[in-house]
Amino acid sequence: MSNNKVLILAAIPDGLRLDREIRQIEEAIRRAVKRDLFEIKIITAVRPQDIRHAIAEEHPQIVHFCGHGMEDGSLVLEDDSGNHKPVSPTGLAALFKLHANYVKCVLLNACYSEKSAQAISQHINYTIGMNQPIGDKAAIVFAIGFYDGLGYEDPDSQDVIERAFEEGLVAIQIEDVSQEQIPKLKKKLFWIENSSTELDTSIYIERPPIEEKCYKEIVQPGAMIRIKAPQRMGKTKLSEKLLDYARQKGYKTAKLDLNLADSSVLANFRSFLQWLCINVSDILELEPKLENYWQDELGINTSCTRYFQKYLLPNIDTSLVFTIDNFERLFQCKNIFSEFCLLLRSWYETAKQGDRMGKIWQKLRLVVVNSTEVYPILDTNRSPFNVGLAIELPEFNLSQIKKMAQLYEVNIQLGEQGIIKVMTLLGGHPYLMQEAFANLKNQEISLEELLTLAPTEEGIFSHHLRQQLRCLQDDFELKSAYQEVIIALESVQLNSEIMFKLHSLGLIKIIRNACIPSCDLYRQYFSARLG
Repeated sequence: MSNNKVLILAAIPDGLRLDREIRQIEEAIRRAVKRDLFEIKIITAVRPQDIRHAIAEEHPQIVHFCGHGMEDGSLVLEDDSGNHKPVSPTGLAALFKLHANYVKCVLLNACYSEKSAQAISQHINYTIGMNQPIGDKAAIVFAIGFYDGLGYEDPDSQDVIERAFEEGLVAIQIEDVSQEQIPKLKKKLFWIENSSTELDTSIYIERPPIEEKCYKEIVQPGAMIRIKAPQRMGKTKLSEKLLDYARQKGYKTAKLDLNLADSSVLANFRSFLQWLCINVSDILELEPKLENYWQDELGINTSCTRYFQKYLLPNIDTSLVFTIDNFERLFQCKNIFSEFCLLLRSWYETAKQGDRMGKIWQKLRLVVVNSTEVYPILDTNRSPFNVGLAIELPEFNLSQIKKMAQLYEVNIQLGEQGIIKVMTLLGGHPYLMQEAFANLKNQEISLEELLTLAPTEEGIFSHHLRQQLRCLQDDFELKSAYQEVIIALESVQLNSEIMFKLHSLGLIKIIRNACIPSCDLYRQYFSARLG
């Protein structure tokens, strides 16, 4: 590793020897052979906003959390009053997703942190957590061993993070044999299980004319674009592509992932809108000034509108593209969903006005990203889901799959017939196709083995398939409905809400008013487990 900044976040120090741990980490780095390549930044009394700001400002390669963990996998931070504030694994994963382009390793030196490590590993190459309570001494010894390992001269053939992790385990064995099995190393879930293959996240396959339509729309004053698709179909990649285009045009951009909102934020509409305003202020590097513009007696929607209209939009000298990702998070928040939809619709309609106020709102371009899950019924005059440009992402067609095969350099290896065989198994599902080509490129598996093992626990899709199976097992209605779909020889009509939920998971294709399994892989795998 080279040029590593280590960001140490020390939270809730009562009963934990965090000062000693930090001091000994510094000593370990100073002893390292490559000590000149490390820089340490320490933040204590950590609140959620402290973490967000610190990671965004410092751009660390390693984030080291020292503190308490809870049995459900949450990490304990502090609120503004210094009280304990749990942050869930889901919230932490969503946070690190935003910084995955530079954070390479996250070390959670806290009890029960394996669940958070597993969640974060969806986006970060290496994450280390603890699978049960770990003593103060063992936690400190592991950290010392880990940073010792990072600084040693390593053979180029050995993975430096894995070597450092092993060094930490050895250090615990020497000091306390009973706890060497507690730390767990999680690799990024884009890596195939039992494989060294990583998906190339730089590869983007265009689906004409979708991208061009989005580019033309986003430069229109007061534009709204709605991107909808099942899970892992490329919604986030398209929205990022659109944000990159906006930045090239000189626009300001702000992206808000609603998976970052914890339960306290979603407790009521006022806290949600204030959270939104503060986050957009931070992204635009403007000091939050809610107290100057927020007046509850005027109404919550009006207060939020005033904040954008009188403060945020006038203080930027260009247009603002504001993306709201994972909007479906609000579908179950009845106290927020309908009012927030009304707010977005009112901003869109105000931008159509030709007066001074309309010109202010024309600077705002909204991008709403959500799954295909059914949303609560809204009055057509209050809904943002029937205005602007609607984009629904389809599966890849054969031409696009051939392009992906070419980018992964497996087109000659497979030939057209081989590509068609893979497509017959996987449909045109972007994530599944990319995973298949990544393994084939690195010769992790032959085409024949891929096709034979795909619907089994030995196959390269086993982790993804088990995730989908858990979703079905957690919902009896979904499970029963999908059983009917996979055994049917023809398309099946289902209750509309159930059908939309299955489509949101990417498990079915909708054909008019009925549905079929989205690919033969799903039919084979789930027939053996649900049939």
